[in-house]
Amino acid sequence: MVRVVTPGVRLLPNAITVLALCAGLSSVQFALNHNYVLAIGAIGVAAVLDSLDGRIARLLDATSKMGAELDSLSDAISFGVAPALVLYIWHTDTQGIGWICALVFAVCMVLRLARFNTLLEVEKPPYANEFFVGVPAPAGGLLALLPLILTLEFGDGWWASRPLVWIWTVGTSMLLISRIPTLSLKTVRAPAKAIAPLLVGVGLLAAAIIQYPLIALAAALLIYLVHIPYAVRRYHWLANHPEAWNVPLRERRAIRRSRSTRRLRLRRPTLAGAGRLGARLPRPGTNSHVVRGVRTFPPDGQDRNRRRSWRRIGLRQRGEH
Repeated sequence: MVRVVTPGVRLLPNAITVLALCAGLSSVQFALNHNYVLAIGAIGVAAVLDSLDGRIARLLDATSKMGAELDSLSDAISFGVAPALVLYIWHTDTQGIGWICALVFAVCMVLRLARFNTLLEVEKPPYANEFFVGVPAPAGGLLALLPLILTLEFGDGWWASRPLVWIWTVGTSMLLISRIPTLSLKTVRAPAKAIAPLLVGVGLLAAAIIQYPLIALAAALLIYLVHIPYAVRRYHWLANHPEAWNVPLRERRAIRRSRSTRRLRLRRPTLAGAGRLGARLPRPGTNSHVVRGVRTFPPDGQDRNRRRSWRRIGLRQRGEH
């Protein structure tokens, strides 16, 4: 069956990309008016729209080379130029250090997007599709604004000091161009049993965003930073275990458990009840027939009816006078 795509449907993903670009640029205008809450919200809206345009294009079979190039340019402006300008407007300095840090962030964002486009044509192992190389553009743009988010919610503090803000901006820039693997939400699959709890979690998240938008956004960004060591560990584990590349998540956990058991050299008990009673087999060549609470008997013809030495313990057998 051949799917026919009308020109209007092909226009929809590109229209969403243009809306994301407009939202990112509008954040600069909000920052110039010192309305930083709307500036952060505009970049957040751009991140949501950026996550939708590619999925809608693939769903409608409306992908095109022009759409891919437009998406990269929109990301460079919405998550590279706009956050850098918002931070510079918030902490304007006369020494030029803030402008240098803002330039570094914008350049690193463009380099990150250029590398992403080149890696699309490189053949990768199956497990590599579950990860991004470095921090993706929307997450990087919002991470750079984390000091501003904390200041708007909790007031001035050590997180609002000018040197720390610029150090944080440069550090986020390094995460953008680094080769640190981070998890890609595009490949996350939820089992059928987890659908209902996930929907409840989505409802709670929506309520938290409505009631406490800045706190919810700051918590999400901190959780994203905490997940990076787990992503690195998972990436290296998958790279060293090719048998787990194309299997479901449940089988991956089974492989991990089996290998951890081998690493600890755990063995099943050879006798029933031996593991419970802590019994040990007697060493070869010994005459011991009692093993730590477990009574064993010697074979037939081995001194089973051996008489005790009554005289040694000072007693007499019955019948002796």
